[in-house]
Amino acid sequence: MRLSRDARRAVLLTLCLLSACAAADPTASEVRIPTGYGEAGHYLAGRFELSQGDFDTAAGDLLKASADNPDDQDLLLQAFIACVNAGRPEAVRLASRLPGNQVAQMVLANTAAKSGEWDKAVAIFRSIPRDGVMQLLQPLLLAWASQGSGDIDQALSTLRPLLENPRYRPIVALHAGMIADLSGRPVEAATFYHQAEAAMGNESPRTALILASWHARSGQLAEAEGILGRMADIVPEASIALPGMIASLNRRPVARALDGMAEAYATFAAALRAQQTGEFAMIMSRLALDVKPDSATARLMAADIQANAKHYDVALNSLEKAARTDDPIAPIIRLRHAAVLEQTGQTDEAVREVERIGRDYPDSSLPDQELGDLLRQKQRFSDAIDAYDRVIARIRQPIQGNWLIYYSRGIAYERTGQWTRAEADFNHALELSPDQPSVLNYLGYSLADMGRNLDRARDMIQRAAARRPNDGAITDSLGWVLFRQGNFVEASQMLERAVGLEPEDPTITEHLGDAYWATGRKIEAQYQWRRALTLNPTPADAAKLEAKIKSHPYGTVASGK
Repeated sequence: MRLSRDARRAVLLTLCLLSACAAADPTASEVRIPTGYGEAGHYLAGRFELSQGDFDTAAGDLLKASADNPDDQDLLLQAFIACVNAGRPEAVRLASRLPGNQVAQMVLANTAAKSGEWDKAVAIFRSIPRDGVMQLLQPLLLAWASQGSGDIDQALSTLRPLLENPRYRPIVALHAGMIADLSGRPVEAATFYHQAEAAMGNESPRTALILASWHARSGQLAEAEGILGRMADIVPEASIALPGMIASLNRRPVARALDGMAEAYATFAAALRAQQTGEFAMIMSRLALDVKPDSATARLMAADIQANAKHYDVALNSLEKAARTDDPIAPIIRLRHAAVLEQTGQTDEAVREVERIGRDYPDSSLPDQELGDLLRQKQRFSDAIDAYDRVIARIRQPIQGNWLIYYSRGIAYERTGQWTRAEADFNHALELSPDQPSVLNYLGYSLADMGRNLDRARDMIQRAAARRPNDGAITDSLGWVLFRQGNFVEASQMLERAVGLEPEDPTITEHLGDAYWATGRKIEAQYQWRRALTLNPTPADAAKLEAKIKSHPYGTVASGK
């Protein structure tokens, strides 16, 4: 089976620099339904609204439930978290009633910092225990609060011991560099920035911009452009933001201590998001927006969390606000907005949005690449090919990262019956990146389905399976090529495993039926074909399944024939 979904390209906002943290979620509490009628009604309404991502309405209802029972700490905590995520001012009042909660203490420290009460902010941050995720976040926030209070020596002294830990060094050196940079200590800033550069490896767009800005403001424009160029090679999706990044190089990315706090929160939002702890990641994003309301990075992160939770309306609203900022990543945000529109089924509007972005950024090939993907999803394969052609025409010297565009165009060619051109694109993709499981599987399955070069097809699919052993689509492909080679018993065993991995896929279930039929297990074959009909196959596939079910009981039935 060809992979049914293309891997969605995501913009890397920050590097995930932490290994898994064994931290308790400070937002967690046992779910308990209150006993009072009014209280229970507000509580249940609030819980439902939270499940829909409607934090503001949820906060209102949970505040009412908490007011009905002011001594209930569970209700208080849930109302507080809802208020934080909604950006409501009541969060500060509730935080003062949660002295042992880490998020509450950060809210109070943020409030002090925004009021210019930096010594108070320092005292609050210092009181937060360094456990779990706070092992690194607490010293970063404390250092920025010290910088805000004017105690630069204390700020840097807070961070220096953490530089000894290789796991923490990249992010700590980067923040120490920003603190020294903002404080007018260029020699120390250079030392820290160089440490960060050496430890980072592949920079994220935000990290690359911070380091490039330092080089540019130090008179090293070539080094600055080199950092951004390497980042764009690693994260091609960021290439559309390069002109804006270059134009902003002479401006400090962090202009005040509050901005530095926002950077710390946003970094942890990205790290926690990568660790699948979306609830706490959302809180970190909101805390970043609390101290820097125009943080495009934090808004993009919050929107991504909401979109992945299928709260599409909330995500779209957040992306629209973020796109109106003058941040260099604004075009990336607009592309993400189009992607969410497509997820909601508004594909035509998504296409129009990407076309507008293309007109606004004519020097970038990224809008055409996204347009091709959207058109391909709508099965407008010829139009998709035209869009991909425009992208490929811009490629002077193909690099490894270009494999995806050739692979995407190859799919469109294959779907329009232009197999010779499709195979050429798949082979080109493999020349650029020989071990891509998606390409190996798609090409291998296509060859197997056509009954061509079966040995080569099997070799490619086995290479793909070695890299993704628990991928149902690739396991199906391996079963299918075994079937085409006449190894029906072995094919049945492999396809049984594929169905176990992807039990709701009609094509895989159909293939298992074919293998059963070929081994004489005709009743089981009929059962699998009938089951495949219940799994929402395409109209064409449904017609083939119905034909198989009604077919003569003798002989072998080959799928797709």
